Amino acid sequence: MTHCLAKSLSCRLSESVVAFRGGPISCGRVLSKEQNPSFANYRTVEKIDPRKHLKFAALCLVAIAILWFFGRRLDWHEVRRALSHANWYLLSAAVATISVAYLFRAYRWGALLAPLCSAKLRDLFAATTIGFSAVFLFGRAGEVVRPVVLPMRDPGIRTSASFVTIMVERIYDMIAVVVLFAVNLLWFRPVHVSLEFSRVRIVGLILLIAALLGLAGLAWFRTRSKSAIGWLSRKFDRLAFMPGRLKRAIISILEQLARALRVLVDARELAVTIGWTAMVWFGIALANLLVVRAFGLPFGATETIFVLGWSLVGSLVPTPGGAAGAFHAATAAGLIFLGVPRDTAAAIAIVMHVVDFGPAVLFGFFYFIRGDINISRLRSLASTEAAEHAVEDEEIAPAELMLETIQS
Repeated sequence: MTHCLAKSLSCRLSESVVAFRGGPISCGRVLSKEQNPSFANYRTVEKIDPRKHLKFAALCLVAIAILWFFGRRLDWHEVRRALSHANWYLLSAAVATISVAYLFRAYRWGALLAPLCSAKLRDLFAATTIGFSAVFLFGRAGEVVRPVVLPMRDPGIRTSASFVTIMVERIYDMIAVVVLFAVNLLWFRPVHVSLEFSRVRIVGLILLIAALLGLAGLAWFRTRSKSAIGWLSRKFDRLAFMPGRLKRAIISILEQLARALRVLVDARELAVTIGWTAMVWFGIALANLLVVRAFGLPFGATETIFVLGWSLVGSLVPTPGGAAGAFHAATAAGLIFLGVPRDTAAAIAIVMHVVDFGPAVLFGFFYFIRGDINISRLRSLASTEAAEHAVEDEEIAPAELMLETIQS
């Protein structure tokens, strides 16, 4: 009862964040220029930063170069033959499974937001699919879209809350992938690999220990973040040779991480979010297994998870097209390592990329043509400056912390 009351109060007190083009972030009611003359000093035309366009063009060139390297030694007739012989029933099942995995992501996001405010599942699913559509189109630069779309659809959700829960989600996913890949390596015995695999198991054990140490470090940082950041800031102030911009960047990242970890307020919510994370990655692994089986390969769960690890390494490259080129090259390399012919591995990598992002792009296009996305507002809110201010300028107060304040 008390927890529900606190959660209700935190929702009522939450305010929307508005990003003025070329100006600051304002929390709450929007004032006009007549009500606040200082707004007249801000330009209403968004300045175009040529560096962003140059960076995007450079990433496009990187993607083209990797795709050329990926395809230069392929026999495309054999690739087309492998695609034509694929089992389209299994591929359809893989697409349906990935769509359900996106739904699981929406449920997990709602669970992460629960200590801050409630959100409707349809809005969470729409924001999730639109966000991954942006990642497919623009690369990692599109990740800012997802936490911005949700407050656009539901003004009762603060942009800052949306951003910090996405940060927590990224932490969950990184730890889940490392643990999944590391545990799988401990008993993975590839049939077609003649190399000594004991060293690979040692790598898996090291990764698992590193993940556990990382979890322990995050748990410690969650309770001691204020003192730890203060101590580190004082140490940085004594380092005259260290650039001030680098100091501020490190401190800002740690402060945002501290805000994000405060979302996890009790063991029950932690268990729920871990459960949804397990469901998300089970769905992704199952979809990849169905894709591999669609090409007639007798792979099981361990081989699929091994290839999934390679795919995720490739997806870290921030090229447009959902890590286009890098994803394909890394996935194909993992398959070739397991003895799959090069052309078949290329065909599987291409289809796996389409299956992973295809449903999100279709749903995103559906929401776009239905008029659920205000492009001009999305551009202003998704700017780099707006994203930084949205997280840094608002304090995140989970329901239990707010209850303590009320009682005192």
